[in-house]
Amino acid sequence: MSRSAFRPAAGLASLAVAVMLAGCGSSGSGVQSGATDSGDTAAGSEPAAGDVQTGGELLYLEYQPFTTLYPPQSGFYPNGGLIANITDRLVYQDPVSLELEPWLATDWTVNEEATEYTFNLRDGVTFSDGTPLTADVVAKNFDLYGLGDPVRGFPVSEQINNYVSSTVVDDDTVTFTFSAPSPGFLQATSANGAGILSEATLDGNADFFAPGNATEVIGTGPFVIAEETVGTELLLTAREDYDWAPPSSEHQGRAYLDGVRFTVTPEDAVRVGALTSGQADLVRYVQAYDEQQVEDAGLQLFAPQTQGVNNSLSLRFTHPILSDIRVRQALVAGVDANEVVQTIFTENYPAATGVLSQTALGYTDQSEALAYDPERAAALLDEAGWVPGSDGIRAKDGERLVLVASEAKPQPLSKDTLTLVAQQLAEIGVELKILASDSGTFAEAIIDPEQVQLYHSMVGRTDLDVIKSQYHSANRNTLLSTDAELDRLLEAVSSTADPDARLEATKAAQDYLVEQAYVIPLFEEPQVYGAQSYVHGFGWDTIARPVFYSTWIEQ
Repeated sequence: MSRSAFRPAAGLASLAVAVMLAGCGSSGSGVQSGATDSGDTAAGSEPAAGDVQTGGELLYLEYQPFTTLYPPQSGFYPNGGLIANITDRLVYQDPVSLELEPWLATDWTVNEEATEYTFNLRDGVTFSDGTPLTADVVAKNFDLYGLGDPVRGFPVSEQINNYVSSTVVDDDTVTFTFSAPSPGFLQATSANGAGILSEATLDGNADFFAPGNATEVIGTGPFVIAEETVGTELLLTAREDYDWAPPSSEHQGRAYLDGVRFTVTPEDAVRVGALTSGQADLVRYVQAYDEQQVEDAGLQLFAPQTQGVNNSLSLRFTHPILSDIRVRQALVAGVDANEVVQTIFTENYPAATGVLSQTALGYTDQSEALAYDPERAAALLDEAGWVPGSDGIRAKDGERLVLVASEAKPQPLSKDTLTLVAQQLAEIGVELKILASDSGTFAEAIIDPEQVQLYHSMVGRTDLDVIKSQYHSANRNTLLSTDAELDRLLEAVSSTADPDARLEATKAAQDYLVEQAYVIPLFEEPQVYGAQSYVHGFGWDTIARPVFYSTWIEQ
């Protein structure tokens, strides 16, 4: 269908009223989940140039507000969704082939030990404040990301390992040096976590990147943040002078859209209702129970995978109850991931068959070791001395077998998932309590294994290092514990130059996590978007952050 006019962005209250009053609209040819019609861009494909229409503002509804625009903290999707569109990276990773290609760097060399990387920079690139891209500013970016700055509140990037320093060779050449092999660094330079910022932006402290200052964060990307209403709305506008998309991109020059208005809309019914009634153009976080509604309205549904560590429960094994491996093994055997997917989700959420997604690099099939087996679970708990009580919940030495899990707002249908897991565990005599994410003590509780023993999370990245990001004691450390052997295995993944040996290392790390019963993988997590039929060229990066550079609207 054609779009007759572009509407100005509506406020949250207006959207809610519109959804309640409007009937379903915007019919068109439906598109299957994860795919697009022939005129759309998704994960790297592009429309024919003659079909494109330039101009207009796209209204995009986001589930949550961003928390920071500091690139190494782009793992939170609202952060990454902005950083992906206002910054460029040295290297481009094709979302389909995962091949690494030139972008802000025209070429690069890597020594045999993967301890030295040299990049030659593209000519003519400028930041949105007019300053040029130089080797000096690129070096300054990676010195901050690779070393951090605790005085100013900047953590080290979890994607950069063994970083030592940068050396500016000349105006457009920079070399990075590492204390040990860093084979994941090249891919890291393609990720949102390595978005290139201006020198003036890098001079601020951590608060500079927080909400309220978004318009001051300067990158080289195709969009700039022109307006911000803290916590509710941002307007991205196209840079007229942008002309340094990856050379492999058919689309060159400025973005097709004039702007993208990000409006935070946390209520699922309002977000999806605004889409189906024609009030919004594109929304993120279409819940599984709303997918059919979007498709029935003749709208587009996209479900790109995040391609990393699966949506899982991490078991904090230093807690007295979980220190017994038999209890952890019982929990793994007592959770039926297939029932979780079949009851709560759709085919866009495949049940996990390992620590990593099947589309992730280095994936190992561990389905046999993770199989649902309640009889084995009960036997393990019997062996560990936990005896069923009159209410079915087990006890040992006067202590009931009670554990706490944390609802995680960023995870799809986390409360529903944990509620079903709690029902499954109750069948083997384990009581699972669920800590609400809006609890006043939530932020403190999730970093205290005495308060939360099962932590619901995931992480996406298309490099073998992703497993280290999630489980190493110096990174996210979702286990909230240090296991020297696990750290050693994870460091082998991030510090082994030989590709084959590195694949062996990531398999060993996955096997160890499962053998020790440290995790309960649940499902492979996508990001699910809904779009009007007149929205074309919408794409995403390798871990499903939205990319609006080639997006256009049929008028």
